[in-house]
Order: sequence, then structure tokens, then C-alpha cells
Amino acid sequence: MRTEGLSINLATVRQQFDLKSGIAAYVKQGVRGISPWRDHVQAIGAAEAGRILRDNGMRVTGYCRGGLFPAADAAGRQAAIDDNLKMIDEAAAIGADCIVLIGGGLPKGSRDIAGARRMFADGMAAILPAARAAKVPLAIEALHPMYAADRGCISTLAEALDLAEALGEGTGVVVDAYHLWWAPDLANQIARAKGRILAHHICDWLVPTKDLLLDRGMMGDGVIDLPAIRRMVESAGFTGYQEVEIFSAENWWKRPGDEVIRTCIERFNTVC
Repeated sequence: MRTEGLSINLATVRQQFDLKSGIAAYVKQGVRGISPWRDHVQAIGAAEAGRILRDNGMRVTGYCRGGLFPAADAAGRQAAIDDNLKMIDEAAAIGADCIVLIGGGLPKGSRDIAGARRMFADGMAAILPAARAAKVPLAIEALHPMYAADRGCISTLAEALDLAEALGEGTGVVVDAYHLWWAPDLANQIARAKGRILAHHICDWLVPTKDLLLDRGMMGDGVIDLPAIRRMVESAGFTGYQEVEIFSAENWWKRPGDEVIRTCIERFNTVC
């Protein structure tokens, strides 16, 4: 089956593979797109990770995940900025197309979500010069509103686009089907994102969803109209990879990794 244009985020098989074994498993089935997480890269070092990725001809469609700037005090906010600056260096070393940034949640004891959003914007502005110098774009990923308190104060594509437009060069957005499929204005906002879409993430929303974080569905097993969203992002000029990103503690993480990859390929060809 066709694998051109398919990337599989390494979180999809994080319980089965580390970076090196995951790359080998992908290559065996013809998948050349990957998006690792920091723990995968840091386990062997960014330089070695970059070498392995290049030697295997892998396209690094994203590097997960940065941002998370809100904190209760200035020291915490600076620590987050410093950590994101390190992530930029890692992303450059592995040749990542972009760094995926999420908003972060409310600092402990806070009820000020507007303040959290300002902290996120300020953090992005602080690291943007380094990202531009390293030629590593920053991709803002809006998360489903259910995460607004604890991990994602940026909840809509409109918010993400407002920020990317304000910050300018070197920024863009992620269109993640799991987080955005429900939005009434999704078509208009994706059209507005023309030229700013840096990544397109796919999986499915199960009914019922048993765990709001760790029960994402394989494409075709839920209710998201994935072909419609794909048409939207392609109409907005996106020509990159569709990146499968599935967190599934009680299903796909318990299956053999090769089976998961094979299923991703099959569903990519039939329902996406």
C-alpha cells in the first residue's frame, strides 16, 4: 500500500519502540515520515538521533512538544523559556520541520486563563529569535477545550492563528483533527490559515471516549470526517505529510508495534 505522504508520530507506538527500533520498524514497512518526542531524542542525544534519522532517509515532520510557558512566578516562566531554547537546538540537530508548541495550563492556584494565554504569547516571543536563527518554525497546536485548565490554554485554531499572525515570520499552526474536528468555524479558520499550516495530525474521536487523553482512535474507528479536513488543509495550500498521532493506553499501545504501523498504513490508504 502507498506510504508516500504518511508520517507516524512516535507516540503512536511509544510503548513498543524507542527511536532507533521505531525507525527500523517504520523503514521495514516503507514509512519515511516520523515525529519523535523529546524523551525519544534525549535518550540517545540529539546528535546521534539526527544521524540515525538522516542515515535512514527519514523526514522529521515535527518535534514534540514545547511551549508550556505559563508558571506561577518569573523563575518558572524563565525555566520554561530556557527549556524551549534547548529544544530548538535539538530540533535543528534532528532536522525537524517544526517544533510543536502547546499552551500549557493554569499555574497552580490560578483561575486566570487570560493571563496564562499572555504568558504563552510572551514565551513564544522570547524564543522566536532563536527559532528564526536556527530555521526551525514554531507550530502552535490548539488543544481541545477539555485540556484548557491543565495542558492547553490555547483552545481554538482562531486563537492560534491570531498569535501566529501577531508574531510573524517563523510561526504557524498545527491542524490536529482530534482537537479541532468539532469547531463550527473550522472550514473558515483553515482557509484563513493558508500559508501558515506547518503540520496536519490525524487520528479519530471514539464514541464513547473512555479516557480524554489516552483513548484516541485509529482513523476510521470514530466520528471525525478525516477526508473533509484533509481537503480543507490541502485547499489552504498544505502539501506536507499527514501525521498519525494516537495515544491509546488500553488498545493500540498494547498491540504489536508492527501491527499498529501496518494498520496506520491501511487506514491512511482507505479512510483518510
